[in-house]
Amino acid sequence: MIAVPAPAVVTALLWMITKGTLWAVPTLLWIMFSLAILSFFRDPPRRIGVGIVSPADGRVVLATQRGRRCRVNIFMNVHNVHVNRAPEAGRVSSVTHIPGGFIPAFRKDSDRNERVVLALETRHGRMKVTQIAGTVARRIVPYLEPGDHVERGGRIGMIRFGSRVDLEFDLPPGYGLIVSEGDRLRAGSSVIASGRPMR
Repeated sequence: MIAVPAPAVVTALLWMITKGTLWAVPTLLWIMFSLAILSFFRDPPRRIGVGIVSPADGRVVLATQRGRRCRVNIFMNVHNVHVNRAPEAGRVSSVTHIPGGFIPAFRKDSDRNERVVLALETRHGRMKVTQIAGTVARRIVPYLEPGDHVERGGRIGMIRFGSRVDLEFDLPPGYGLIVSEGDRLRAGSSVIASGRPMR
């Protein structure tokens, strides 16, 4: 599912008007820009994993477990899909926007950046998904409101142009955390915690 942005329309018109003229080079550059925008706004279908799934595409920069409490931070680069997904099925209890800065999302102190915190009531208890803006990403677009129900792997929102997503939850009985720092994840498909621990 891809929304065609205005640059694609402008590109097509420019190409038809300027083909074979001195404007060909700027037009080609505009085409490259348009393709980059189309790539960024892509929203491919996903085969949803079994267990607690990743809320974001990207690289794990933190994976901790203290008792049953787990936290997984995922850094999303500009080339990743930026549509975020629900780690488990449940009801949205709150969506909270918190103003803040715009320092690089891969730094630990980016916890103070602009962010949206989504609290989800699931069969495994409350899960918290925090969408954090980065240096370039300055707009977080939540798709859900309090009271909405979402399925595991369902779309919950989007952060534009590079960012970070944090997931906090309590491990259900019999589950194990199966990701570690450096792992590459895909939203909705990659399993973060499973009832069949692999590590």
